[in-house]
Amino acid sequence: MINVHRAKQEICEIGRRVYNRGFAAANDGNISVRISENEVLCTPTQQCKGFLTPEDIATVDMAGNQIAGRKKRSSEALLHLEIYKQRSDVKSVVHCHPPHATAFAIAREAIPQCVLPEVEVFLGDIPIAKYETPGGQAFADTIRPFVEKTNVIILANHGTVSFGETVEKAYWWTEILDSYCRMLMLARSLGPIHYVDESKERELLSLKKQWGFQDPRNTEEYKNCDVCANDIFRHSWKEASVERRAFNPPPPMTVPEVSAAPAILGDAEREALIQAITDRVVAALKGN
Repeated sequence: MINVHRAKQEICEIGRRVYNRGFAAANDGNISVRISENEVLCTPTQQCKGFLTPEDIATVDMAGNQIAGRKKRSSEALLHLEIYKQRSDVKSVVHCHPPHATAFAIAREAIPQCVLPEVEVFLGDIPIAKYETPGGQAFADTIRPFVEKTNVIILANHGTVSFGETVEKAYWWTEILDSYCRMLMLARSLGPIHYVDESKERELLSLKKQWGFQDPRNTEEYKNCDVCANDIFRHSWKEASVERRAFNPPPPMTVPEVSAAPAILGDAEREALIQAITDRVVAALKGN
């Protein structure tokens, strides 16, 4: 049984942390917690997240209709509801505008992988959803291609949305992402970034699996993917105008890892391998 008042207090606490970290200027951002099969608590519209009280929190149903609360619910509640509909394990969603991650959203710059161990364990490949005017169902639908395979999504020209089994964890993923983006920007001012090699990355993925964190790269579907090349979400880059512009791509897989692929490939596998190699060559040329 969920303590609704306690859940409202937790939303207010995370709102203060979001505001104090500079992740939400003025009345930006919104936070929600699912309290039953058909009820979701959410922050109100047009109110600073740093000064919320439990009495400010609205309640909506899964269709977006407000069913309780003295203040009007957030205009972006549909984004939260779409995530809850796609992921029954998710109990909280945090949307805000952390400045360093949002810089990547504005530049539509792919987030490099295989750089920081903590990011690989807690986040993995990070997608950038295509731009859509905030507030409507079309905006909410932009996250649908990604929500099953990640817990944090960058929203092109907008901000971020992260989600988890508690409001604390939902917020953590945004904090980790923004810290990482800041590190990348600082490191680039010193010179090119260096990547963890693929064998060490696979060690991290093995630990991640042991610790109970999900990652598509640990599934059968992606067992032969290039784990450092954003292979999970790279298919979505064209639609969202995402590219590698600021950061060079990681080096290609080593010969032993390529030779570990099946000796006899079917037509579909052969075409996929050729396309993957072509993509890496093109990306390397663009980086130069």
